[in-house]
Amino acid sequence: MAKFAVILPAAGKSTRFSDKEKKPYAALDGRPVWLRTAELFVSRADVCQCILVIDPSDEEMVKRKYGANMAFLNISLVHGGSERFQSVANALKMLKDEIEFVAIHDSVRPCVTSEMIDRVFQQATKSGAAILALPMTDSLKRGSITEPVIIEQSLPRERLWLAQTPQVFSKEIILKAFENVPKGATDDSQVIEATGAKVSIVVGSSSNIKITTRDDLFLADSILKSRPKPKANASVHPFADDMFR
Repeated sequence: MAKFAVILPAAGKSTRFSDKEKKPYAALDGRPVWLRTAELFVSRADVCQCILVIDPSDEEMVKRKYGANMAFLNISLVHGGSERFQSVANALKMLKDEIEFVAIHDSVRPCVTSEMIDRVFQQATKSGAAILALPMTDSLKRGSITEPVIIEQSLPRERLWLAQTPQVFSKEIILKAFENVPKGATDDSQVIEATGAKVSIVVGSSSNIKITTRDDLFLADSILKSRPKPKANASVHPFADDMFR
């Protein structure tokens, strides 16, 4: 069985979220978003390490509110940088020697399923690099930089995909890629592409949303509540639902 590390970036400023709490720490059906996301990975037999990347200014709060959860789930903490690639680079420095593959997953994508994770993990073990993505179905327009915005061109949507996470890479590939990060990279797979490595696409799901606004939080709540409930576990643990209500 291949051994995976999971990096959960949570160091963003959440400027579009419009709430007193940042997105990763907002409550989603009784538990913080980041914790719901982390639970999807730490329970897997092939995940040997989980790293949460946070804004340094949030460290005291995170340790105070979630220290017990992190200890129970064996989640490590690392400071993020001013850009996403810096946050990921900081986490890469903490990888255990035995790790073979690294999965990077937005801490605010709590609706990814075990089945999606299975498929993208499996493909990464075959090709060395794989991401979840959705084929583009909407019409694409390129607009002017003037006001009002005018359509300058209609773009073909064939072969265009919307990138999601997890994005999964062999440790060798990602460590090499992050030695020289290209300017303007918007996701981790773009950093890998810049090395010439081939990144496979695994079809994701429209339900695998990234929480960016308050409306997204409500949508995520609806998605999770629409799914069958997992079997209840009689044991009491630090991340039980009632702890955050």
